[in-house]
Amino acid sequence: RRMAERLRAEAFRTHGAYEDLAWLCDRIGARLSGSPQLDQAITWAQTRLQAAGLSNVHAEPVMVPHWVRGHESAELLLPTPHRLHILGLGGSVGTPEGGLRADVVVVGSFDELDRLGEAVKGKIVLFDVPFKGYGHTVVYRHDGAARAAKYGAVAALVRSVGPVSLDTPHTGAMDYDPAFPKIPTACVTLEASTQMRRMQDRGERIRMRLEMGGKTLPDAPSANVVAEIPGTEKPGEVVILSGHLDSWDVGQGAQDDGAGTVIAMEAARLIQALGLKPRRTIRVVLWTNEENGLRGGKAYRDAHRAEFKDIVAAFETDSGSERIKAFSLDLRKATPEAKAVALATLKTFQEALAPFGPVELRLGGSGADVSPMVAEGVPGIGVSHAA
Repeated sequence: RRMAERLRAEAFRTHGAYEDLAWLCDRIGARLSGSPQLDQAITWAQTRLQAAGLSNVHAEPVMVPHWVRGHESAELLLPTPHRLHILGLGGSVGTPEGGLRADVVVVGSFDELDRLGEAVKGKIVLFDVPFKGYGHTVVYRHDGAARAAKYGAVAALVRSVGPVSLDTPHTGAMDYDPAFPKIPTACVTLEASTQMRRMQDRGERIRMRLEMGGKTLPDAPSANVVAEIPGTEKPGEVVILSGHLDSWDVGQGAQDDGAGTVIAMEAARLIQALGLKPRRTIRVVLWTNEENGLRGGKAYRDAHRAEFKDIVAAFETDSGSERIKAFSLDLRKATPEAKAVALATLKTFQEALAPFGPVELRLGGSGADVSPMVAEGVPGIGVSHAA
């Protein structure tokens, strides 16, 4: 409790995480896999970890997907001509040169699409699915293009996966089914999606011009950034603190996951600054390519599988930057009895967390990047933040 209180006091006294996040966002910016900006971030992170006094600072090479967005535009031609705001989904193919023109069919679920079947052939399918939580709704972004292509659609649109929009679309990853053609797919805003739903409900013909220049280039070299604070009593046992460096290309990546990156870096820096000596080795891992491939997490799993028995816990923070409201323990291969024992052990930290306000300690998910090794038995710990 005494060392935890020293860490808490130092964290509230200093602003290192915010300053690092501001630099990462202001001076480097968007960090899509394969971009020069991600390369800059990897170099920057190593420099900052070395300056903090961590040991064994290095980059572990990973080949990552290299998708580029290109020019994008959309225009409603009927019934009321006007331009729409869209964002192509990561990995989408582009439209034919000059774009395409087609009627739009609005559906509210995969079941509704299946009922229409071949009636959507030659048309653009819009999935107007209200947000009911990220996990419930994101499947339409990920699988919508493949499901629409199955019935001959020429493109797919998805209502942005989020509770609010302000006429701003969201992007994210999607995937194709090799059994069906690859068709262009993009997100539209909540306002545009619900507008086209109303038009269809009134029996109006909806026609759109869509132009997308997305394409996938050959894989590009990248890297996970790794650094350590060696343990004193059990240096062979490891606790991983992690976030991912890459981001999408249309913002600064502040929340997803610049915040998680600097949280992991700052936790280690504070331990070093106070001269604390952890019993086990603390390893910071800053992942590459979480957003559109998870190559960093998969490469780490493959390179470090022999160490899994010695990884005590793998933390990942990739859910925001507000006050932490919960830590969740992710044990994929444990029996119910073993999970209960492990959760009871985690809850012994409740007293040390008390000064931060209510923090729930529970069973649950951990994170995307640690998931490849968690699936093989490494204990994962996820971090949830207050909204």
